[in-house]
Amino acid sequence: MAVMDFLQPTRYIDCDAPPVRAFAAQAAAGLAGQRARAIALYRAVRDGIVYDPYLDYTDVSVFRASAVLAAGRGFCAGKSALLAACARAVGIPARVGFADVRNHLNSKRLRELMGSDTFVWHSYTELAIEGAWVKCTPAFDRALCERARIVPLDFDGVHDSLFHPFDAAGRRHMEYLRDRGSFIDPPVDEILADFRRLYPGLMGNRSRGDFHAEVTANADGAR
Repeated sequence: MAVMDFLQPTRYIDCDAPPVRAFAAQAAAGLAGQRARAIALYRAVRDGIVYDPYLDYTDVSVFRASAVLAAGRGFCAGKSALLAACARAVGIPARVGFADVRNHLNSKRLRELMGSDTFVWHSYTELAIEGAWVKCTPAFDRALCERARIVPLDFDGVHDSLFHPFDAAGRRHMEYLRDRGSFIDPPVDEILADFRRLYPGLMGNRSRGDFHAEVTANADGAR
């Protein structure tokens, strides 16, 4: 597949949606060069969209860039799709990648719903910047990181930025387990099949939660 193929709209990375194009244009306004625009888009998605794992995953719109933007919140896959869509909207080829990770600083409620501290299909974004593919994950917004005492992941447009290895206190936070590869569009059917099999409690949950408050309590309890 040619790099230029990763500029086209897809079902979930709908970079042609007017709100996505407007959001991307505003975030990258006045910036020249792929690297500067990519960094600005990364920060806009990371901090402008609240990380929220308490979603109705049976509604596939949680994976769609324009829907995540409209909601103002999303989980890792939705936020990665939005960043990819924003990048494509300003002429930066983009795709989404996935990996299985172990999260050592999870909230008690989310861990109980999932029945595990292993997250399959954790998502990140890959951007083609100045001829090289670079990985970054915009999932955890700065406000959440501050509450959890996690150093926010930054992105310089040159080096991969993935998986907080430790929190601000030096405790292990996220551990890489398995790389699932990169895709032009999220493989939603495959993701949901694994979610139903591995996380029936999470898939059946219909009550919203305040993940930001939960991680604050978790961080306070660890002091």
